[in-house]
Amino acid sequence: MVTVQNLIMRYGNRVLFQDINLKLDRHKRYGLIGANGAGKTTFLKILCGQIKEYEGEVIIPKANKVGVLGQNQYAYEDFTIADAVLYGNKRLYDAIKEKEIIYATGDFEDDAVNERLAELETICVEEDPTYEYDVNIAKILENVGIPASQHNDLMSSLDSADKFKVLLAQVLYPKPDVLFLDEPTNNLDIQTISWLEDELQRHEGTMVVISHDRHFLNAVVTNILDVDYQKIREFTGTYDDWYIAANVIAKQQELGNAKKEKEKEELEAFVRRFSANASKAKQATSRQKKLDKLVIDDIKPSSRRDPSIVFKAKRVMGDEALHVKDINHSYGDNEVLKNITLKFEPDEKVALIGPNGVGKTTLLKIIMEEMKPASGTIHWGATIESSYFPQDTADIIKGDGTLYDWLRGFDPKRDISEIRNCLGRMLFSGEQQEKSVISISGGEKHRMMLSKMMLEGGNFLVLDEPSNHLDLEAIIALGEALFNFKGNVICVSHDRELLDAFANRIIELREDGSYVDFKGSYEEFAEAKEKGLI
Repeated sequence: MVTVQNLIMRYGNRVLFQDINLKLDRHKRYGLIGANGAGKTTFLKILCGQIKEYEGEVIIPKANKVGVLGQNQYAYEDFTIADAVLYGNKRLYDAIKEKEIIYATGDFEDDAVNERLAELETICVEEDPTYEYDVNIAKILENVGIPASQHNDLMSSLDSADKFKVLLAQVLYPKPDVLFLDEPTNNLDIQTISWLEDELQRHEGTMVVISHDRHFLNAVVTNILDVDYQKIREFTGTYDDWYIAANVIAKQQELGNAKKEKEKEELEAFVRRFSANASKAKQATSRQKKLDKLVIDDIKPSSRRDPSIVFKAKRVMGDEALHVKDINHSYGDNEVLKNITLKFEPDEKVALIGPNGVGKTTLLKIIMEEMKPASGTIHWGATIESSYFPQDTADIIKGDGTLYDWLRGFDPKRDISEIRNCLGRMLFSGEQQEKSVISISGGEKHRMMLSKMMLEGGNFLVLDEPSNHLDLEAIIALGEALFNFKGNVICVSHDRELLDAFANRIIELREDGSYVDFKGSYEEFAEAKEKGLI
């Protein structure tokens, strides 16, 4: 379906891709992975024709419909929501709109007008043989969380998260033969991500997707395209299959001439650690068996480095952690939190989940006493020292100082080497530590905030969407760090692998104002919900 021949791509003197040859087949769904800055989005733009300045060829048969997930959420402000989705099939959209104009203003005694109507009707039949475009559009919009009552509203009436959902509906509606998706799970809640996974699993053509959501990649992709060493290497299997295979090779090289038994123990320990918690013991065992059968001779160890995230509490926690009592809060007439009463015991690690807009961030801000509730109280234990990761790090990480200066500003007496070592563990080299804070990316700001939390040494961590902008390796490292942390955690995230890595309690806020308080892992929560037990 898609053929790449002798592709070379340069940015100035830097070679981004060298001699790329790939054949992307029908019925295969490819996960495009690589470190930040490796060129994933650039390669996707080359495939879909948005970038043309390269050597070599990208061949997609003309008969194939190509769908590209739009990134400009404000491109359709004057469209109705339904029309924005219909525009995904521009040929059908143009025919329908021209028909509407002719029926409203045309002279039906004019043969040319009637002939044009016949031509337009032919196009409509070719593109929508069952005449159900409006029904199909309504269905897909409701599936992404846009209710039928809004479908004729203008796109300008939606917030940015819902605009992105409409763009997702737009690219999926025409059922393209070749589908290119860059971070399709951004701004989606867990329920919508699950629906999207089901949709993409049924995609019959060729698909290439970039995502930092490990669970999503494992659920959707059949193959991995790994961008590394200026090459793009294909691997058959899920992200976890690739990750284990690539890391096993690296560990085998590290072990060198160690005894076989020692090597076996090291590899088994790696698989167990990667699975992160006891609830995944079966999964770890099955992956080990699968690993034994993998043909991994052609895989080079990744050049990427994993950050070393370690949270260590400076103070031992007492018997009392946090009590949230009778919290209520509204925005105008919208009551987002109703009678929330929760008691957090020492060492509990909580995943706070729910659809967008139900008040998760509001609840965290109230807990951190950054805003006052309409009613209710927050009581922290006397020994608690909290550390907070806000959703928008741009509000905090600002100024024209260096990364080192920004961190030292919170504790001028802290040892210089401790700050530099912490930045190093988060993959900021000595030279990079002297970069200006104002120049760093969203992902770098998130790593800076994690550095700040590590230095603070709090015994109660509160995190709001910490995985946004992080690459897969950093998200995996964060999950392990939260799992190993000796203290309390409350974390909001739509990344299910992250939540399942550490959480032993799930609190789900619901749209009707109620909430579920479940003791157990996210995996156990999902199973109970599927069975209708909660």
